Amino acid sequence: MKSIIHKANTRGFADHGWLKSYHTFSFASYHNAERNNFGMLRVLNDDIVAPKMGFGKHPHQNMEIISIPITGALSHKDSMGNKRAIEVGEIQVMSAGTGLTHSEFNDSNTDSVNFLQLWIIPETTGVKPYYNQRNFDTSKQKNSLQTVVAPIDKLEGKALPINQQAYIYRVDLEVKQSIDLTVKSANNGFYIFVVSGEVVVDNKRLDSRDAIGIYDTANVSIAANKASNLIIIEVPMQ
Repeated sequence: MKSIIHKANTRGFADHGWLKSYHTFSFASYHNAERNNFGMLRVLNDDIVAPKMGFGKHPHQNMEIISIPITGALSHKDSMGNKRAIEVGEIQVMSAGTGLTHSEFNDSNTDSVNFLQLWIIPETTGVKPYYNQRNFDTSKQKNSLQTVVAPIDKLEGKALPINQQAYIYRVDLEVKQSIDLTVKSANNGFYIFVVSGEVVVDNKRLDSRDAIGIYDTANVSIAANKASNLIIIEVPMQ
């Protein structure tokens, strides 16, 4: 088993006034040669958007983009004609493929939006762009893995499809509860991000917004010292 820890206070940070963004991996003006990716996971940004502010129209190409609201709601509009708000409990998937443009705004007059944006390198480039979002019953992630994103050719339940052999899971662990993970493929690794709480993974304690990448092993165990909310990304390492 091999592992790498990314503590919350070691992430890159950019304060644009209307946007405060924490970068787990190299992004925009933040560059860390030792943090370019974890396997096919290229970006994990923890963004806080001020009321009535947001990202204007901008392009993407050949990237699997997943947005996960933590607090608040984010309005989305894209060149495919989609115009919807993403709320807590929902997951948004956008396969940029051959190219698209989109914008994201916080429509609230009073409350900030906090959301995670993940970029996963696609398995195949030049695919037709795709968009979807779905609400997931959070009661089903209590002490149990809920699959919210899966490969388009290996969908599980209501999971949203992406163009990569990668999975995203959510779980809420009660205090003193644990969960065991098993990789879908020997080539895969787990990137475990603690949204809130405190857990132990591979005998290492992780607090809120800490993360650990685990690979070269088939199984991983997670134990909760406190009630914890986790996002787990399983990705090919090569």
